[in-house]
Amino acid sequence: MMTRTFSTLLVVLALVQGCASTSSKPSVDNVEQYFLDQHFVQTEAIAPTALFHLPSLATQQLRVEFSKSRMSRNYMLANQWLADYINADNGGFLYQDNMTRVAADTYGDRAGNCLSLVLLTAAMADALDVDVEFQEIEVPPIWDKQGDFYLVNGHINLRLIPKETNDTFHVSKQAIQVDFLPERSVRGYAKKQIDKATVMAMFYNNVAAESLVVGDFDKAYSHIKQSLQLKADFVPALNTLAILYRYKGLDDAAETVYKLALGQDGEDMNALFNYAVLLSSQNRLEEWAEVHKTLELARIRNPYYYYDMAQQAYFDRQYDEALTWYKRAVEKANYRHEFYFGLSRAYWATGDEDKAKRNLEKALALSGDEHNKQRYQAKLHAMKTH
Repeated sequence: MMTRTFSTLLVVLALVQGCASTSSKPSVDNVEQYFLDQHFVQTEAIAPTALFHLPSLATQQLRVEFSKSRMSRNYMLANQWLADYINADNGGFLYQDNMTRVAADTYGDRAGNCLSLVLLTAAMADALDVDVEFQEIEVPPIWDKQGDFYLVNGHINLRLIPKETNDTFHVSKQAIQVDFLPERSVRGYAKKQIDKATVMAMFYNNVAAESLVVGDFDKAYSHIKQSLQLKADFVPALNTLAILYRYKGLDDAAETVYKLALGQDGEDMNALFNYAVLLSSQNRLEEWAEVHKTLELARIRNPYYYYDMAQQAYFDRQYDEALTWYKRAVEKANYRHEFYFGLSRAYWATGDEDKAKRNLEKALALSGDEHNKQRYQAKLHAMKTH
């Protein structure tokens, strides 16, 4: 599921992106003190109860379909049935990178963006008495552009889990991961479980950022307030609020909120970038240089910076250059299987078959994902029989 983070040449907007934890992370007390209602026309935000709500007819239809399946010979647990039901490959629900919407709207259109589809899946799971776990996927940021804004896309998915009851015994309790962008999950990035409140904060932050892009500052403000009232220390939402204040000419308030965001995560790339832009616009060059230094250090410490450079070089058929970048990624994080897989492909492309095999074996040993294991085993077999 893709989630949006917005930035502009003047500002960086952070939507659904995870923030790294720090050992001395302060709590955000009384987030209401950072709101400036007097500068906005008050508009009604989408009600929290609407996010996961399905119309009664939709719930009834879903349960009828499930009951029919239970009368067939191909009996399966509710979580497996639901995963098959929503599978886009089987004509279920389609991923479309459009506006973030509540579950009922997504159900009606049978399509939605990634976060919208996560909300819908969770709503349907609740109707079928299936538990869910939300997961944030720690992917490197992917940039898009809409108008004057740069958008940074994050990613979440969820797991469907059979619900335990006193009178039910499950032979198989395996959770099923649902991801509407399988090409993402194939890369095997680390996953972090997040709670429902965080998912809801992501939703409101997305709506706020989408509103900001089209110039509806009042709608953006009402939804970013809702996001922070759900999760006061949500760095992407703090970043969005600061950007909104800058657009309203409230630079002092924007700086206060940038500092608050950086107090939660001192290496958040979006907040650092936006704060540096603010300092530059005020000709505070010494302070800008210090923030920019932190920004650059955060960038070069990130192993995925090198990995993405390697990927670009590889697809440009610059294989020797790709090897250099993959090796640097491994130096930063020698536990990531995708880095070794990249090395394997680059070595194979340069004709060094022995190193290609050794690195693919390393990728196979490090991978904990069954799909990746099968993929690596197949490629390793192909190499050895080459």
